[in-house]
Amino acid sequence: MVRYLPFAAAVAVVLACCSVLCSGAERLGARECEELGFTGLALCSDCTALAEFVKDQELVDDCRKCCTEDSDDSVSKLTFSGAIIEVCMRKLVFYPDVVGFIEEDKDDFPYVEARYAYGSPPKLIMLDDKGEQKETIRIDNWKREHIRQFLKEKVKPAKSDS
Repeated sequence: MVRYLPFAAAVAVVLACCSVLCSGAERLGARECEELGFTGLALCSDCTALAEFVKDQELVDDCRKCCTEDSDDSVSKLTFSGAIIEVCMRKLVFYPDVVGFIEEDKDDFPYVEARYAYGSPPKLIMLDDKGEQKETIRIDNWKREHIRQFLKEKVKPAKSDS
């Protein structure tokens, strides 16, 4: 029994190293996250909320690879002051829910602008109080009602003085 103790200890060390390396491999770099449509500014709790709206496990997994861990002192419900829904006009035919939102629902969200950019997959560009881009979220597989719900929860326009 005693002669197996060094072997067991070695196996434990190898397993511990593998778990550390594997968990580190889960995170993506800023460039990879940007290519996936995430800036890395999303909190991981936002990915959990995303999973409620979007039933695309691959998209949620990508979000988790690019998110920032929530901390006790962080605001777990990050909100934005505005949004831009960006998509390539030529690709719109492949996204009827995005078309439906832009044509029929966008007027309910005066703080959301539609922008057409050649080759762009459907995405929401979330804006801060100064109108600067803070987060990019791809919405390829989102249903129209998911877009509406997400915007209702995440975009809180700044109060105007008028």
